[in-house]
Amino acid sequence: MPNYPLLSLINSPDDLRLLSKDQLPQVCQELREYLLECVSQSSGHLASGLGTVELTVALHYIFKTPFDQLIWDVGHQAYPHKILTGRREQMSTIRQKNGIHPFPWRGESEFDVLSVGHSSTSISAGLGIAIAAQRENAGRKTVCVIGDGAITAGMAFEALNHAGSLYTDMLVILNDNEMSISENVGALNNHL
Repeated sequence: MPNYPLLSLINSPDDLRLLSKDQLPQVCQELREYLLECVSQSSGHLASGLGTVELTVALHYIFKTPFDQLIWDVGHQAYPHKILTGRREQMSTIRQKNGIHPFPWRGESEFDVLSVGHSSTSISAGLGIAIAAQRENAGRKTVCVIGDGAITAGMAFEALNHAGSLYTDMLVILNDNEMSISENVGALNNHL
């Protein structure tokens, strides 16, 4: 991978964490270019993944994944996650017969905490995982990434309401990119 000198060194988040913070912007640039190259050869959803490049690099750099649990809502935003967690060479097979899944898939990687499909499940699932970790005294963090489109669903609101009444070690990150499958509408969109 001559065009990707840093990205070619990363086969897991442990490799990413060996780099200096000063190298992370270059990793992000290479990751973005690699994602464009791979998805243009196969099929897939490009915008969501491109919008989470820096976030994905930061999360895997800061948290000790897979020990710390990183849960993606809407799998399309997890393409950079797949690249950084040992599936870089298989990205051209995404959405192809016998290729890798377009969403996080438990059977595919220890870094995929859940097999997910479409939206709004990350917070409720993450809350359950965080409660279990707390009861086990596991000492691990739970991080849920949800977009501004997915957070408008009732399931997400119910999970936020429940999580707000508990004291679990859980972080919810709202990726407010002002877009869903189509343009976001409604009061929540107007106030974010």
